[in-house]
Amino acid sequence: KKNRMATRSPQKKKASTKYIFVVGGVMSGVGKGVATSSIGLILQSKGYAVTALKIDPYINVDAGTMNPTEHGEVFVLRDGYETDQDMGNYERFMGLELSRDHYMTTGLVYKTVIEKERNLEYGGRCVEVVPHIPQEVIRRIKKAVRTSKADIAIIEIGGTVGEYQNILFLEAARIMKLEHPNDVFSVLVSYLPIPSKIGEMKTKPTQYAVRTLNSTGIQPDFIIARSDRPLDEKRKEKLAVNCSIRKEDVISAPDVESIYDVPLNFEQDHLGDRFLKKLGLKAKKRDNLSVWEKRVMRNRKSTETVRIGVVGKYFKTGDYVFSDAYISVIEALKHAACEVGRKIELDWIDSADFETDPKRLESLRQYQGILVPGGFGGRGIEGIVSAIRFCREEKVPYFGLCYGMQLMVIEYARSVMKLADAHTKEVNGTTNHPVIDILPEQVEKLRKKNFGATMRLGQYPAMLKSGSIAREAYKSDAILERHRHRYEVNPEYIGQIEAAGLIFSATSPDGVLMEIAELPKKQHPFFLGTQFHPEFQSSLIAPHPLFVAFLRAAVKEGK
Repeated sequence: KKNRMATRSPQKKKASTKYIFVVGGVMSGVGKGVATSSIGLILQSKGYAVTALKIDPYINVDAGTMNPTEHGEVFVLRDGYETDQDMGNYERFMGLELSRDHYMTTGLVYKTVIEKERNLEYGGRCVEVVPHIPQEVIRRIKKAVRTSKADIAIIEIGGTVGEYQNILFLEAARIMKLEHPNDVFSVLVSYLPIPSKIGEMKTKPTQYAVRTLNSTGIQPDFIIARSDRPLDEKRKEKLAVNCSIRKEDVISAPDVESIYDVPLNFEQDHLGDRFLKKLGLKAKKRDNLSVWEKRVMRNRKSTETVRIGVVGKYFKTGDYVFSDAYISVIEALKHAACEVGRKIELDWIDSADFETDPKRLESLRQYQGILVPGGFGGRGIEGIVSAIRFCREEKVPYFGLCYGMQLMVIEYARSVMKLADAHTKEVNGTTNHPVIDILPEQVEKLRKKNFGATMRLGQYPAMLKSGSIAREAYKSDAILERHRHRYEVNPEYIGQIEAAGLIFSATSPDGVLMEIAELPKKQHPFFLGTQFHPEFQSSLIAPHPLFVAFLRAAVKEGK
């Protein structure tokens, strides 16, 4: 018996999870999301299972009610959770399908703690901001790691060091470092300006950012130095001396042509090996991002362009164009352009311009394709309808997403079916021809003003009709796509619309909900709209088939 016991192999202890917190310094928009995604991709290439989380310092419970011209796109996860656009970067770079466990806001954390207190889950103790809020943050982080079965978790903390809003999340990182001193690490993504009148890269703002971070009890293990040009050795040395960090752990992050160049650029400073050494890990494989690099190089070598006009309404913020409202659409177009061997050239077209001056519609002739992204409300939609009619009549390839499909159906009903006042009830509740109507289950929610997280959200199946453009693109009879809407094509009009020539080439499995509308190829090179948001499931490695089909048609027609 003793001999048998002696020959048993000892059970291998499971390695502890590593946690990397990513915070921003000096200014917002410094690129924390892309940095987080790039670190994750690099660590994946070394053979580790990686997951990512985003913490947003907003009182909003989720991102669904945030204004897209202020906060950017609302990215919808597979399970229907409405999140920050950085979640899209995580999925696109790392090939992940994340869940609601991977996103939290100040509002959600406080709401959870208050609900627990009301349910006596704290056993009658006094509930305080510290430690109970940071503890709830930590609980959520660890839950996400368990569900993902990840070796490494990267947690991006929104905002900028020094802001009041994110201090409790930094407190959570500090507490985790105390509890797991060998497993918790911090990265500061900070901006190094080069004032035009001085002409020298300045490290002082980043030095102050580090000292502000130090005041929360956190010392960064790495500094990712953002600037419009590479960091020189002198600047690295200066940051090392003044920020108590090794020179090798200052990673240069200059502006690059594409966000997809960022991981390759990081690896020039051997970021992956530096991280593994700091984390006490060894590379399990040596992939060196070969597949990723091939796609990036393919895009770089493209010399011809494809010019696409994006007609929408969430573009302007003051004197500036704010394209972040449609970031997933932009990236999906880039992915497809890479696939067809072109560089994408995008122009932002405010649909309201067509309402004030219809002659401007002629300007659409310069584009090889027109795309109308999702949206809500009545502002600017008559201009969009006019643009859709122009594309249909002049055979310009057209791709409509969500609202872009609904307005495509409205235009067809008005122009071809001669239903002059055809409209959506979202805009005109008294129209005689509501070709777009609200989902029945949404009526009571709107009456009660229950707007948050109550749309048709998340991934749903659809069946494709043979012989259609959609079926040819997907090369499959069934698909799963993500939704975010309250209104649908009115079932009472489906028969009339199809009799007039518009095909609903994808429907819900029960045939009730219309998911894709299109004209046959013999009538139009590409006139197609989706009720869902295909842009949420596109990546550099796996471009979405409908975006690829759209650009192929645009390239063909543009010759």
